[in-house]
Amino acid sequence: MNTLFDDSPVQIAVRSILDALDDGRPVDESVERQVVDLKEEHGRRDKSGAVGPGLANNELAARELAAAAACMANTPGGGALIVGVSDDGDLIGTELDADWLRHRLWELSSRSLTVDIGVRTCRGTRLLVVLAPQALEPIRVDGRIRWRVGANCVDVDPHTWHAKRMAALHDDWSSDPSTVTADQVRPGAVQQARDMLQASTEPHAAELARQPDLDLLRRLNVVTPDGYLTNAGVIAFVGRGDPCLDYVKREHQGGDSLTRVRRRDRSLLEELGELLAALEANTPAVHVRRGLVIGQQREIPLRAAREAVVNGVAHREWASPEPTLVEQVGRSLRVTSPGGFVGGVTPDNIITHPSRSRNRALSELLAALRVAEREGVGVDRMIGEMIRRGHPRPQIEEIGGPNVRASLIAEEVDEPWVAWLDEVEPIEQSDDVNTLLVLRQLVDRRWTDPLQSSRLIQDTVERASGVLARLSRASVGGRPLVQRLNGVPDSADPVWTLTSAARERLSDLDQELAYTRPIPRRETIARDYVRERGRISSTELGGLVDASPTNVGGTLRILEDEGLVEPAWPSRRGKGFHYVLSAPSRNASR
Repeated sequence: MNTLFDDSPVQIAVRSILDALDDGRPVDESVERQVVDLKEEHGRRDKSGAVGPGLANNELAARELAAAAACMANTPGGGALIVGVSDDGDLIGTELDADWLRHRLWELSSRSLTVDIGVRTCRGTRLLVVLAPQALEPIRVDGRIRWRVGANCVDVDPHTWHAKRMAALHDDWSSDPSTVTADQVRPGAVQQARDMLQASTEPHAAELARQPDLDLLRRLNVVTPDGYLTNAGVIAFVGRGDPCLDYVKREHQGGDSLTRVRRRDRSLLEELGELLAALEANTPAVHVRRGLVIGQQREIPLRAAREAVVNGVAHREWASPEPTLVEQVGRSLRVTSPGGFVGGVTPDNIITHPSRSRNRALSELLAALRVAEREGVGVDRMIGEMIRRGHPRPQIEEIGGPNVRASLIAEEVDEPWVAWLDEVEPIEQSDDVNTLLVLRQLVDRRWTDPLQSSRLIQDTVERASGVLARLSRASVGGRPLVQRLNGVPDSADPVWTLTSAARERLSDLDQELAYTRPIPRRETIARDYVRERGRISSTELGGLVDASPTNVGGTLRILEDEGLVEPAWPSRRGKGFHYVLSAPSRNASR
């Protein structure tokens, strides 16, 4: 990895120790004790102390190194391990596979520890350098949180760790000064910054774009008072040597690469500008009909694609030499960025969890250049853009590496859905990501309730109830949009469906635009409902499938024959009669 922009104390200490090992000089233990630990590959010595052969996948060594690396990551400033050296500085070497070890350390830390592992040869001996950046949340290995105190790793309670972390929250690697002066910026990067500002059409941005180079850099907060670039400034305007981005376009999975953008020795802004231009050129427009008017939309919404790419560089782990990988295959886009989720973010809370970037200064720079949304908005924008066109919700997940992968799959544009949303009043209801998610569920699933909606929008039941209340006041084509389902007991949470008028309007648009909408079978709707709600009546099912309660008895009998439900009481008669989940079904769902 090119360390031009990262002269951290840990990197300096590692280089100092490696230079000493190269020269055969004694290692300065005071340096090692603070930020660097020398480690043998555990399990190689026999009882006599003789060193045996190493293993590429040494589980004993991985477990010891996971604890040591987590300890370094939990320590303010992070730290490093040099593997293959004894405590007294003897070169023993290691055969551990770097990629296997990186992934195994991630697994052993409950997928929390992201490290950079480099191979170094000292006097003919193979070593590994494991860099563990400072953690944003305490990392546990074997259920313990440990950090470095002097030469030892000691246990620390979560309260103490968080108190120390809060005291250091102002620390941001990307805002730290580098050793690169402002006069070393690439002219192409400065011009790209000006182009990005001009493209926003905002008066303030246009005024900023006209400033002299140094004034522009200063107002973008990438120059220190003494004329040095911040680390964010180096990445954006100088580069790191290794490519920041790798873009490939294929017609289908496994097909030949039609376009490739992977540039060394260029700035992030230059790479980003070229990639976004290639992405736009490779994303064809499709015709979308709205009544007698024919418009155009991109196969993949460009705003969603742009957010996925920019998030993949703004929040990635820059300690890794790997580029952010952008793969455009047919109508899909996949962005894979080094580093796992941070700050408690998971796929299940990514919409609502407070945004916390590894690189705040870099994120703020990209927002100032108008290529990224301010923190906390980008994911919402990505999801909203996809749902509004009837595409599946983007999948954002943590995978091995660790890496974060965002996948956008653009199916055929759902033209009637787009036209139907245009008729929803008030208009802001069709632009809000929460209402879009709930409305799409009502179209595809036929029903929702506060609990189901809360899971969908990744928020509280109270917030979900507020979304449903707003939709109850909305209309489509001048007629009510949603309604409460009849037959639900007063003691239970209400169930919401589209009104018959809203569903008929969507059906009319389907017919007008020759669109075949998948319609779930009655049995499918009934099974889904009773598994979630625990009960179902003919009145409820009739409202779900737009049928008379007297015409859905056959569907309920199918569920009973399957053993999924049983009558609430043996007589099967009387007001309020309904079915409940059978005992075996209740047990299976636990």
